[in-house]
Amino acid sequence: MKKTLIHAGAAMLFALVGAAPASAQQVVLKVHHFLPGTSNIQVKMLQPWCDKINKESNDRMKCQIYPAMQLGGTPAQLFDQARDGIVDIVWAIPTYAAGRFTKAEVFELPFMTITSKGSSQALWAYTQKNALDEFRGTKLLFMHVADGHLFHFTDKNVKSLDDLKGLKIRAATRISSRMITALGATPVQMPLPQVPESLSKGVIDGAMVPWEGAPSVKLHEIAKFHLDTAAGAPRIANSIFAFAMNQAKYDSLPADLKKVIDANSGLAISAWAGETGFDAVVGPHRKLALDRGNTLNTISDAEIQHMVKASASVYGDWKKEAGAKGVDGNKLLDEARALIKQYDK
Repeated sequence: MKKTLIHAGAAMLFALVGAAPASAQQVVLKVHHFLPGTSNIQVKMLQPWCDKINKESNDRMKCQIYPAMQLGGTPAQLFDQARDGIVDIVWAIPTYAAGRFTKAEVFELPFMTITSKGSSQALWAYTQKNALDEFRGTKLLFMHVADGHLFHFTDKNVKSLDDLKGLKIRAATRISSRMITALGATPVQMPLPQVPESLSKGVIDGAMVPWEGAPSVKLHEIAKFHLDTAAGAPRIANSIFAFAMNQAKYDSLPADLKKVIDANSGLAISAWAGETGFDAVVGPHRKLALDRGNTLNTISDAEIQHMVKASASVYGDWKKEAGAKGVDGNKLLDEARALIKQYDK
C-alpha cells in the first residue's frame, strides 16, 4: 500500500511539474502583411508595437512577423486570413476587397483627410460607432490612414487636371479608381508591390501612392515627376488600414494578456500609428525625391477646385452604395468630416 501511495504521489508531482511550463507557455502571434520586411511600416510601426507587448507581458507574448505575404495569399485576402484564423494578426488595407467596407471607406473619398495622425483618430472613432459590423470576426487593435496619396509619374510633367487626361494611373482601391476615372484618366488597380514593374514596363504612366510607401518600392528612383497638394491642404485621396486580430485568438488569451493587448489598442495607438508610421516620414521621403533632382509640383487652389468638382460623382456613387446597405450616406459623410475637423487640429 505504501509503495502504491508513493508511486501515486510521485506520478502526481511529475504531472504537476510537467504542467507548469505548459500553463506559462509563451503565446506567439503570427502577424502577416504585404510590404517588405525592410519597409518603414515594419521597422517603425509593427516591430515596435510587437516589442512593446512582448516587454509588457514579461515575454509571455511575442510576435512572429511575416512580411511580403510570406504565408501565402494576396493583399486583398489579408483581412479574411485574420477573420478565419489562418493568421493571428494582419496589417491590411481592407478595401482591397472591393465593396465590403462601404461605411469605413468614406475616409478614402477625394480631398477628405489632412494629417495621418488626426484622420487616423477620426477613422478609429468613426468605425467604433458606425462600422464595426464590417470587421466582424476580428478585434480591431488600431486603424489609420496614410499620409495621403499623391501622383507620381515616370516621364509626364503633370501640373493640371487637363494634363491627367488619357493617362494610365495606378489606383490602390475602388474609390481611388473612381476618382482617377472622374479626372479623365484610366485607373489600373493594383497593390503597391506591383507598381515598380508596371511603371518600368510602361503598363502605367503614373501611380497614386503616399510618400510613406515610395522608398519601399524605390518609387522615388523610378518616377521623375510628382504632383501633390500643399502642406496643410486636404489630401488628394487616401486608403484606410486596419491592424486586426482574430477575435477567437484574442478571446483565448488569459485576462492579463488581454489587458496588454487592450493597453496597446484604440484611439491613442491609432494616433501613434498615423504620426510615427506616416506623418513623420513625409519630409524625409520627399527629400529623397528632391535629392535625385525630381520635380515636385504643387496643385494650385484653382486646380484643386476643378478636381473637387470633377470628382463629385465619386461622392454620389458612394452615397448610393451606402443607401443600398441601409445607412444614410449624407449623415455618415458629415460625421466623418466632423471627426476629421475635431482631431485634425
